[in-house]
Amino acid sequence: MDNHAEKSSLESDPKGNNVAYTLDQRRRAALAEIDNAKFSWFHVKVCLVAGAGFFTDAYDIFAINIASTMLGYVYGAGGALSANQDLGIKVATPVGTLVGQLLFGWLADVVGRKRMYGIELMIIIIGCFAQALSGRAHAVSIIAVLIVWRFIMGVGIGGDYPLSAVISSEFATTRTRGRLMTAVFAAQGWGNFTAALVAFIIVAAYKNKILHDDPTILFHVDFMWRILIGLGCVPGAVALYFRLTIPETPRFTMDIERNVQQATTDVDNFLTSGTFVVDPDAVVQRAQAPKASTRDFFAHFGKWENGKVLLGCAWSWFALDIAFYGLGLNSSIVLQTIGFGTPLTKGTQKVYDNLKNICVGNIILSVGGLIPGYYASFLFIDSWGRKPIQLMGFIMLTILFVIMGFGYDVLTKTASAKKAFVFLYCLANFFQNFGPNTTTFVVPGEVFPTRYRSTAHGISAASGKLGAVVAQVGFQRLRNIGGKDKFLKHILEIFAFFMLTGIFSTLLIPETKGRTLEELSNEKQEGFIQGVAAPVEVQDGLVVSRKRGQQ
Repeated sequence: MDNHAEKSSLESDPKGNNVAYTLDQRRRAALAEIDNAKFSWFHVKVCLVAGAGFFTDAYDIFAINIASTMLGYVYGAGGALSANQDLGIKVATPVGTLVGQLLFGWLADVVGRKRMYGIELMIIIIGCFAQALSGRAHAVSIIAVLIVWRFIMGVGIGGDYPLSAVISSEFATTRTRGRLMTAVFAAQGWGNFTAALVAFIIVAAYKNKILHDDPTILFHVDFMWRILIGLGCVPGAVALYFRLTIPETPRFTMDIERNVQQATTDVDNFLTSGTFVVDPDAVVQRAQAPKASTRDFFAHFGKWENGKVLLGCAWSWFALDIAFYGLGLNSSIVLQTIGFGTPLTKGTQKVYDNLKNICVGNIILSVGGLIPGYYASFLFIDSWGRKPIQLMGFIMLTILFVIMGFGYDVLTKTASAKKAFVFLYCLANFFQNFGPNTTTFVVPGEVFPTRYRSTAHGISAASGKLGAVVAQVGFQRLRNIGGKDKFLKHILEIFAFFMLTGIFSTLLIPETKGRTLEELSNEKQEGFIQGVAAPVEVQDGLVVSRKRGQQ
């Protein structure tokens, strides 16, 4: 330690007490209180409020896969959207999500988790509601309007990833942190399932209307997709109030606002009553601690021990989402394999049967692999650890995609072989969620310092959405090379390659089970607070006094 730093760390108050040392001790005591607290109703509330957002995200993303078929019947030439129209609608949300993850991840580290939490949900609600009210005119098509609003909605969805992950991890206890974050993320599975279930109910409700429609008009289908998309506002609106009332995390208050006194008060309040109180007239004593800056960011992640963790998190998420969204794109092929493909009926009966079969098929895929995978992770993530689960998932997915890709011709030849293919497909869904799809969300919310935790999680998540865009754009263009769906087996082989790279990127990340967030930050915690800044009196949000001669 240099002389200046040593002097700063020994700074005393007028009575001779070592104020910096005392603040450092209070900080570590408050963190220990959070890490070792009993599981309480407050933790349940955090889980439910954050999970409601992920439920909404998944519903809004997944519903368009069914709604796009409905849009094709109403606005598409020949009863279907063109390839570019379908791609535009489906890729708009991941692009917006990528932007939102980077933007909100950075803002949450700059202005606070609490101040941003809820704003992203407002964007989702507005974007979702606007889609349901979209129309067309001579100057603009309804598909173009939907693309714009889905991009805006995607920005809000993107913001939900780093905010919910970081808030969940920073409030959680060390021994239950993995399960709490997994429970939040598992709400995605229920969002997928609910979108398919709601679509099935809507199709059943409009059955008589569809069957009596003129097959050249099918205007009742226009009601159906609007109701399906518009209902995505409901869970978001329910969760909005609770998001706006979530307290600021003590870690942000201590390490970024550098207000140890307020943070220790917050810890006592939320652990006992689940509330928080801020005195606007309190004297704020700022601690001298590492501050976020561009130079400090590159200095921290420029060290291989820190940079490799960010690289491992980002590439693992990128590789995973190549296959995760690639499977979503190819779900129609799987539905045909299990007998839920395009029906042989004609006219409006065909429209009804096709929509019903798509809904039922997606319900089966959700129940058969997606939801069980999340809860397998929930059961084992705090006992096995994150890294073993992620390694196991990538290894199993590599094997499964090798079998499905290189054995595609054999597995799709006979009825019994098709059943085996469907089983392997559901197994791949299972090991995505009992594997890297869950852990790539959890680990980036744990392994970075508080001042960069949300930013780095946003970077990791945005890398995943870049993979989603690649999957939706690149692989859709490849699918029909050599004839209709002739390239599908090679796409599955490409998935296997990316799963293989995920095994190696997983080796770059540390095991986070049973370790505190401060241990995982790779920063020395003793003496983290090096001094004391001048006391600042705040009235009505304004600084009214500052002692001279102190920084």
